[in-house]
Amino acid sequence: MLGFRLAFTTHPLRRLLVVGCHPDDIEIGCGGTILSLTRAQPDLEVTWVVLSASGERAEEARVGATAFLAAAGSVDLRLHEFRDGFLPYGGGAVKDVFEGLKEVEPDLVLTHTRSDLHQDHRLACELTWNTFRDHLVLEYEVPKYDGDLGAPNVFVPLSEDVAQEKCRLLLDSFGTQRGKHWFDERLFLGLMRLRGVEAAEPSGYAEGFTCRKLSLDLR
Repeated sequence: MLGFRLAFTTHPLRRLLVVGCHPDDIEIGCGGTILSLTRAQPDLEVTWVVLSASGERAEEARVGATAFLAAAGSVDLRLHEFRDGFLPYGGGAVKDVFEGLKEVEPDLVLTHTRSDLHQDHRLACELTWNTFRDHLVLEYEVPKYDGDLGAPNVFVPLSEDVAQEKCRLLLDSFGTQRGKHWFDERLFLGLMRLRGVEAAEPSGYAEGFTCRKLSLDLR
């Protein structure tokens, strides 16, 4: 498969914004990419946003972000307490949160995908695009009961070590989820393995994203 390196025409990648509705969404959807990216660029400034995190789950969100961003240059962790499953019904307040993210001026945004059947995830994607209309946005996928996985058109290759570490950090960070039938190493590795096959990645592993707009400078 033809590959491109992530490079910007005006400046290096400096600021990354990642958006997730719930603790573990970001880590499941793009944890391997974040591990790889922060290690390749140790000066990366990361803004990490979780919209629905309260009580014990808020602490898990902090633990997960800390583990996955251990190699980042700087971290701005923003946790909110919107009610799980009800984000569209408090859309005005959620939009205010996104308006406040404009100050980040990110070079790259990682967010939920538009085709996700979870209503919170869809709203997060919609507001991401409303807020960052002239940015590079990659939409990550979260496997779940709904069976809404799509056909990603961007793949980030992962080494086997990174894929294994992603699974380990997920299981270590989110104890409240371990009893759920979908939260296990087999699922996480299986999806990365599938995307690795689709990407013809020699390591066997990759994460998939949807990119809806991309400008290629061929000069």
